[in-house]
Parts: sequence; C-alpha cells; structure tokens
Amino acid sequence: MNITWKRIIAVIMTGVMLSGVVSSSSFYVHAESTLEKLQKAKEEKSKTEDAKKNAEQTQQSLKITQNSLLGQLSSLNDDLTEVSQNLEDIETQIVDKNAEIEKTQAELEEAIATEEEQYANMKLRIRSIYLSGNQNYIDLLLCADSFADFMNKSDYVERMSAYDKKMLEDYQATRAYVAEVKANLEAELAELDELKVQTTEEQQKVTQLVNHTANSVASYANQIADAESTIDALESMITAQEADIAALQKQYEKELELSRLAAQSAWRDISEVTFEEGDRYLLANLIYCEAGGEPYAGQVAVGAVVINRVLSSRYPNTVVGVIYQNKQFSPVASGRLALALANNKATASCYKAADEAMSGMTNVGQCVYFRTPIEGLTGISIGGHIFY
Repeated sequence: MNITWKRIIAVIMTGVMLSGVVSSSSFYVHAESTLEKLQKAKEEKSKTEDAKKNAEQTQQSLKITQNSLLGQLSSLNDDLTEVSQNLEDIETQIVDKNAEIEKTQAELEEAIATEEEQYANMKLRIRSIYLSGNQNYIDLLLCADSFADFMNKSDYVERMSAYDKKMLEDYQATRAYVAEVKANLEAELAELDELKVQTTEEQQKVTQLVNHTANSVASYANQIADAESTIDALESMITAQEADIAALQKQYEKELELSRLAAQSAWRDISEVTFEEGDRYLLANLIYCEAGGEPYAGQVAVGAVVINRVLSSRYPNTVVGVIYQNKQFSPVASGRLALALANNKATASCYKAADEAMSGMTNVGQCVYFRTPIEGLTGISIGGHIFY
C-alpha cells in the first residue's frame, strides 16, 4: 500500500527539520504514559523536597556558624578596644616618662654644676685659709696671741674643713641620687618602649582577627542569602511540580475513566472500518517507535491498542485521527514518529503486527492504554508493557 504524495511531502519536510537534531540511525524509545509521567513527577517532587530540606538544614547550620562568628567578632572588638586603650596609656606613660627624664637630666646637670661650684668654692676657701698672703697654715697658727687663740683658729680651720667636706659629700650624694633616678627612669622607659612594641603587635594581631572574622561573617551572610535564594527557587519548583502532579493526576484519572467508558461504549466491528492509504505505513512506524524493542506479541498489542481506539466511539474513528490525537502518543510530539516515517524505520515484524491489528486481531482485549509496569497498576502484561 503506497502513501499519498501529500503524506510523502509532509514526512520529508518533518524529517528534514529533525535530521539536524536526531540521528538517522535505528533507535527505539518507549513513550511515557501519563501514569509513568505522574510517578516520575512525584519522584522529582520528592527529590526537590529533599533538596529543599537539605538547603534549609544548610542555611540553619550557616546561621548557627554566623551567630558564633558574630559572638567572636564582638569579643574581638572588645579585645581590640582594650588593647588600643592600653596602647594609648602606654604612649601617654612614655611621654610622661620622657618628661621626667628631661626634668631629672636638668636636675642632674644642676647638681653637677652645684657640685663643681661647691668644690671650686671649697678650694678657694682652703686657699684663703691656708695661704693668706705669704703665710701658710703653720704661720696662721703660730701668729696666735695665746693658746686659746691658737685653739680657736685651729677649731675654725677644722670646722671650715668639715663643713666643706660635708657639703661636698652632700652634693656628691645628690648627684649620685639624681643619676640613679635618671638610670631608673631610662630603664622604665626602655620597658615601656618594649611594652609598646608588644602591645602594637597584639593590636595588629587582634585587628587581623577582627578583619578575618568580619570577612567570614560577610561570607556566611552571602552563603545564607544564596541558601535562601535556593530555598525560594526550590519552593517555586515544588509549587510548579505540585501543579504538574495535579494536572497529571487529573489526566491519569481521566484516562482511567476513558478506558472504563471505552469498554462500556459502542464498538464498531473491524469490518465497518475503511482504512485509508498510508494507514499501514503510519501504524507500522508508530509500532516501531513504541515497541520496536519488544517481542512480536508486544508489537501486535500496541497495534491493537490503536485499532481498539479506532473501533471505540470514545476516540477518533481513523488511524490518523487516533495516532495524531493531542497528547496521546509521545513519539508524535517528540518528533520520533516523524523521523521514523521519513526514513521508514518500521521493521518487517512491525508491518506484520500492523497487518494483524488492522485485520481485527487483538491479544489485549479492548485495552486502549499501555505503559511500562509500575506498582499499583494492573492489566495485561506483555513483554515490558502493561495494557489496560
């Protein structure tokens, strides 16, 4: 049976459009039924819900970590404030210590000058006492008028000498004390300088920790925002999947109802059907797409489903009408049937199965649907399909 030239043109045009997308090599892909799509949609929704749950757990974990980091950041900021205050105190102490050292240095220089002045004055007095004109110390004593005068002069000389000695010792002690104070102040200044270095290093370390922790907090904030976006996206996906599931559930229930109504509807006898030119070619290639990898009985069963629909008053009354009815056979929508028609992929067994189906032979009774087996679906099992 030859196909019409219009069918040839349509098939060739469709084949040309699809040839760049689908390979022309032999293939067999089973079309998903509504129930199979429904089950897959539920599985995908379950996966999406699991992904959302994981995202929420991740977000919660990120928030816990972020809160911990915020606590650390607060503590580090307190530490930084304390260290900075300590550094300011140390710098103030250094300034004060330098001022004390400058003051002590001035006092030391003054003590040295006073000591030198006292020493010079003492030498002058000694010289004036022991060397007055051409007299020496013995002459001074020998010129005494009496023993009492001698003793007075001797006592005067001794007191003057003791006074000068004491004053000199006092000034020397003051000088030593001031020098010691200066040395102590310089030692304290050195300690303060070292403490300043250590505190500055500590301040730098704490500052680095503050910056690092702040960056971590910001990073976690971004991750939390990303997780929130992911959760929102997954929620949108779940909403869309629920809508798809509801639609598929409704469609599946409709199919079951149609299957039930089809069994109860008026049925034509095969002798009442007038097949058109090209029906055999079309049916054989649909059988190839749907059951090319199935045993021959499965191929006959697929052909019988198509013819059952032709015979039922619930479906179109032609092979073309049944096969191209909207959303009934996925190879039509996917383009696989068009590619098969363009290249006449149907095998000899597919043609034989089409001939038997078109002759009225059925091994699935009045079934008008088929799919791969899934839990909960009952029907006639042939090969990898259940017919219902």
